[in-house]
Amino acid sequence: MKRRMKRIVSLASVVVMGASVFTGCGSSKEETTQTGSSAEQSSAAELSSEDIIKAAAENGSVGNWGLGNEYEVLALLSKYDLGSDYLSQDFTMDGFDDDSITLASAMTYNELGLVKNDYDGGYGYGDSVEYIDMNDEGVAMLEDNIFCTEDFAKENPNTVAAFLYASLKGWEYAVENPEEAAEICYTYGSSVSAEHQAYMAEEVAKLVTTDTQGETVTDIGNMDEDAMQQTLDIAKEYISLDDSDADAALQSLTLDDIRDSSYLEAAKSSDGTFDVEKSEVSIQLKWLPDAQFMGYYVALDKGYYKEVGLDVEIVAGGGDIAETTAVNNGTVDFGVTWVSNLASANAGGMNLVEVAQIFQRSGLVLVYKPENFE
Repeated sequence: MKRRMKRIVSLASVVVMGASVFTGCGSSKEETTQTGSSAEQSSAAELSSEDIIKAAAENGSVGNWGLGNEYEVLALLSKYDLGSDYLSQDFTMDGFDDDSITLASAMTYNELGLVKNDYDGGYGYGDSVEYIDMNDEGVAMLEDNIFCTEDFAKENPNTVAAFLYASLKGWEYAVENPEEAAEICYTYGSSVSAEHQAYMAEEVAKLVTTDTQGETVTDIGNMDEDAMQQTLDIAKEYISLDDSDADAALQSLTLDDIRDSSYLEAAKSSDGTFDVEKSEVSIQLKWLPDAQFMGYYVALDKGYYKEVGLDVEIVAGGGDIAETTAVNNGTVDFGVTWVSNLASANAGGMNLVEVAQIFQRSGLVLVYKPENFE
């Protein structure tokens, strides 16, 4: 078992929602010594993803944070007719490191980098670890999008289109120049080291430019119908809201209740000239400043927002800040959230609308050490 040099808290982009949390109490796996001949052993390389998932689930050692990221894990377990129990994972990868969690949740652009890399705060496992990808398993849920209230969009259509035009321009530059984008994020108060920031930027770029099927996406911000529907279907299956009326409302939601592509279309058909109704606007991030949000920082740093007549404030998230609430009550104008969060918020009585989908695939994987499954 490898040991890292310094304890670090991973920056999982999670938000507490008014949903019931399905936490498991499976037993931890103890470190054992392998015995028997090679003929009696099954190499992890010969095991399928299904074998790995079943072995970890049966041993009660699948981990997840349980604060909005668990629905893909529940869908994955259900896919293989397994129970819904999982271990509550903290925001470090210590459980993975000490083998108490043999199949641990990780975001490709964050925790997976900490596990693999040996820079300050990393565990240094390198390519010795492997992972199961939610996209490959067909249970992917879409993450970061741009949203606002329906009322704000209807009252300020040119402002929304202008904001999207500049933000997408920032994202286009960021994915083409991730190293520079990482440096820009770092200068704006990055919450992680410069080395981890650079790793994050490279991985976030992949989520923006690759869809759930592994195909290249050139239309940044596109709201893919199939991927969004899959996300909403999984949300309906596994999210349980505390309020019975809200829970019933969630089941009746359609994509048309949570998204509107007309503002994105207006932005993409524009020559970059806008008569904005509101020049000073703000966007609430889902977490602390880092490359997960590099497109907005690039747009700000490069002056893209100024070019369309906007003065934009980027508001950091984290802690008890709920981006859906902040947008709904008018504290900020725009926000970054996940499709499932927006659906839950609207089911609970909010009036939010997605206007662009930035991440085109899920960033969630389950990472494991092959030797634990030999």
